[in-house]
Amino acid sequence: MIQNSDRSWGSLARLFHWGLGLAIIGMLAYGWWMNHMAPRPDKFFHRSIHADIGYVVLLLMVARLIWRGINPTPALPVDTPAWERIAARIGHASLYVVTILVAVLGWAHSGAHKPDYADWFGLFRVPQFTSENRADAGFYENWHIWLAYLLTALIAVHVLAALYHHFIKRDRVTARMVSGEAG
Repeated sequence: MIQNSDRSWGSLARLFHWGLGLAIIGMLAYGWWMNHMAPRPDKFFHRSIHADIGYVVLLLMVARLIWRGINPTPALPVDTPAWERIAARIGHASLYVVTILVAVLGWAHSGAHKPDYADWFGLFRVPQFTSENRADAGFYENWHIWLAYLLTALIAVHVLAALYHHFIKRDRVTARMVSGEAG
């Protein structure tokens, strides 16, 4: 089933979750590698590829949020304590907000950086909403990096929560996102 139900995640929601999850983790690793490698002549190339994929991640995150908004969210098991329900909502909202902020700050850095990273895989130019300014580029890049570290921590907590649900609580919450089975 493509759509979510009140008991399980649909195939499109699962595809967004796992596809974006892998893309975001890959982007975090690639970004870390780019910022910790020795200066090289192809540094602009790697930053440009990182930006190109970042634009796609941002677009897919918006599509994911729209899909989530028009589909039911499967309910947690009835015996889930209130603190877990609150933590789940805060955790998911934080993942969405910080992912979008990281992507938007990367986009802002692209427009403020000279040369910009607006040439999307050589096919077309992505419109930029900031203008060239070295100080602004540094500001956007610093916040992009710091929030990427925060996003890494949020992902780690998310994975730990999934493992907790699967191995300790055994409440089928994780299985709903893995296989789509009803919890």
